[in-house]
Amino acid sequence: MLAARETIAGRVHRTPTLTSASLGRELGVPVYLKAELFQRTGSFKPRGVLNKLASLSAEEKARGVIGISAGNHAQALAWGASVEGLDALLVMWQGASAAKIAATRGYGAQVDLEASGPGDAFDRLSELLIETGRTLVHPFDDPVVLAGAGTVGLEIEEDAADTDAIVVAVGGGGRIGSPHVFGAA
Repeated sequence: MLAARETIAGRVHRTPTLTSASLGRELGVPVYLKAELFQRTGSFKPRGVLNKLASLSAEEKARGVIGISAGNHAQALAWGASVEGLDALLVMWQGASAAKIAATRGYGAQVDLEASGPGDAFDRLSELLIETGRTLVHPFDDPVVLAGAGTVGLEIEEDAADTDAIVVAVGGGGRIGSPHVFGAA
């Protein structure tokens, strides 16, 4: 994670760690909130995306990138690819948030909406990987992406060193799915 922090330094926001007096009173312990909503694209996802994009070879970058997501990773990969001057294709699915689809397109990515749901979307991703030869930037099953996401933990450690427990909201599980995120790696 330390190497990831160096790789993405100056390219993402160091988001604030805020206290919550009302939650602290309710729970009887100090409570901190890591405000990743202030991160570029509104989530922690650009941390992992930028770390992954920095690891790609010139040939991998030239092929363009592809990812899969209902929203946050899609937006982050679209934004990161735009910053890096890369062509991006995101597999999303019917029923994904219209606002997240629009934001993904707004960052310059192509969006494939052929899939009817998440299961079909992974099948569609496999098809498009073969058809296009693009480089996969997986939203959660990649140690380089997870190391980038783990930089959130480094900031929490610096800002709230007395923390005994961390509660993480889980959507797809990309932030909490590996010891690389909030562990000793």
